Amino acid sequence: MAHIIVRQKVSDYGKWRSAFDEAIKMRKDAGELSSRVFRMADDPNNLLLFQEWNSVDNAAKFVQSTELKEAMQQTGVLEQPDVYFLNEA
Repeated sequence: MAHIIVRQKVSDYGKWRSAFDEAIKMRKDAGELSSRVFRMADDPNNLLLFQEWNSVDNAAKFVQSTELKEAMQQTGVLEQPDVYFLNEA
């Protein structure tokens, strides 16, 4: 099983969350199996995402996709996210 952890800052959590929820089919089609979103207690627009994927390769392809980059611009992601690709030990 593959996982990714993403840290990203957004301008408006409500706007971002709505778009994130609407994009579930796009993520599932790319290989995402599940995701959880956390907000920093001291900065609710600073997010951590824990996602399970069917492979690290599919997760990496999705993270690098033009589709995701366009969605990030439209939903107010403020900076390049930190992404960590993990294999379960």
